[in-house]
Amino acid sequence: MSATTVGRERALVVGVDFGTLSGRAIVVRAADGAELASAVHPFRHGVMDRHLTRTGQLLPPDWALQVPSDYVEVLRTAVPAALAAADADPADVVGIATDFTASTVLPTTAEGVPLCQLPEFAANPHAYAKLWKHHAAQPQADRINELAAARAAPWLSRYGGRTSSEWQFPKALQVLEDAPELYRAMDRWVEAADWIVWQLCGRYVRSVCAAGYKGLLQDGAHPDPEFLGQLHPDFADFVAAKLDQPLGRLGARAGALTPQAAAWTGLRPGIAVAVGNVDAHVTAAAAGAVGPGQLVATMGTSTCLVMSAERRVEVPGMCGIVDGGIVDGLWGYEAGQSGVGDIFSWFVDTCVPAGHVEQARQRGMSVHELLTEFAAAQPVGAHGLVALDWHSGNRSVLTDHTLSGLVVGATLATRPEDVYRALLEATAFGTRTIVDAFVDAGLPVTELVAAGGLTTNRFFMQMCADVTGLPIGVITSAQGPALGSAIHAAVAAGIHPDVPTAAGVMGRHEPRRYLPDPGAAPVYDALFAEYARLHDYFGRGGNAVMHRLRAIRRAALDAPGAGAAVPPSPQEARP
Repeated sequence: MSATTVGRERALVVGVDFGTLSGRAIVVRAADGAELASAVHPFRHGVMDRHLTRTGQLLPPDWALQVPSDYVEVLRTAVPAALAAADADPADVVGIATDFTASTVLPTTAEGVPLCQLPEFAANPHAYAKLWKHHAAQPQADRINELAAARAAPWLSRYGGRTSSEWQFPKALQVLEDAPELYRAMDRWVEAADWIVWQLCGRYVRSVCAAGYKGLLQDGAHPDPEFLGQLHPDFADFVAAKLDQPLGRLGARAGALTPQAAAWTGLRPGIAVAVGNVDAHVTAAAAGAVGPGQLVATMGTSTCLVMSAERRVEVPGMCGIVDGGIVDGLWGYEAGQSGVGDIFSWFVDTCVPAGHVEQARQRGMSVHELLTEFAAAQPVGAHGLVALDWHSGNRSVLTDHTLSGLVVGATLATRPEDVYRALLEATAFGTRTIVDAFVDAGLPVTELVAAGGLTTNRFFMQMCADVTGLPIGVITSAQGPALGSAIHAAVAAGIHPDVPTAAGVMGRHEPRRYLPDPGAAPVYDALFAEYARLHDYFGRGGNAVMHRLRAIRRAALDAPGAGAAVPPSPQEARP
């Protein structure tokens, strides 16, 4: 159904956000961005980071896998549920768009069938989707970085001087080296953001966003075959044989919804399917913050920070600088923090005593809320702690996922809320480190706009304003990525001419919700100075103890019979 047939005033669009643990669909009025209803569907298999759910096979350290059929189940369940909740006539829906965590990538046949769905590969972990936080390809990333630096590869500076183990090339090289038979069998190495669009419209179109930030595509080219062949002889033709496909710009139409996908979703076949996008990048449109100097932080399991600028400059530790990577006509910058909500959840799940858990239960609140309340009652610096927020490695500005978390200053008087606050502060300090990198490179940050689940923690949001010294705006939508995808669907369907125009009409945020408290700045500055010293000491080569400990751990867990000796956690032992 076309926008002309429906009429612009009643035209609806659907956005679907594929996160780490679930997918969410939203129905939006294209004329003004009004959100009519949403629905969420948890991934049946979740994140497989200890064992394959289907077989029980133990996984090595630093793995994180998913089952692609879970993504299709989101289309089958969340989209129809959102339509029903909105009481929407499918005939009024003119377009659908999706976003995904990145780089989440999977091997498929030429027709797009995931290899994990083939019986001969169902027990091979490399046949599954490697989630963004699969960090087991760090050795491959290190070799790519070493070779690129030795050859002075011009594309390396676009990524702050280091590629990440989270991205397409290291993960593909890991498959080749660890499972060559599977590498030979795969016809396509597909970013999940592009795979789900392939399922919707029957056409494989690579998003310029994912290709640029996660696939080392710069100035129209990937690393050349000679470079790749030096990594491994059989990797020389990786781009031509496994990766290359037509590219689609953001907001463009990838194709039309197929009858099969229409049956899944309850939508009409033939409506516009937009080119895929990355969750954080699409959120900038939902916030109506796509202009230069507006740094959008999507804060959830991890944090991704994106900003557009009129010019390209080298900024240390960027996850990518891509022409048109957020909106056409501007350079899009990406940075990030690999662990944020994940770290807070780890602490609550593993380090909080039963008394705190029981107190939270009696008061009808979550343990997170209880610890936040206790932490907020402390004067700044009263806990005597400083932490490093590297429990899932460092994405920016060090780009090193073999780093690990650290808490300094603990005594016998240290309470759980003290450590919890120190972890919150470490996250804010990590954000300040990224902001400082932009400013030092000559790109002013005029506003920090927050999105994601952590925006509900007002204490944490105020802390971020106090630590960074920036006013913080907050996106008005609780479904930022899904709304951002819906905005791109409206552009693909022809309702709006381009993404900036659509973002101005359909996206919005409340500016300056949190203002820096000058009274808190001196102590936070002192704590940040200690954070910066630890950051450089452990992260820039002063002391490689974290790397050595990671190597010792890997060797111990890789020893014959070691996996069987590791008992499941209480969470994994639950039926």
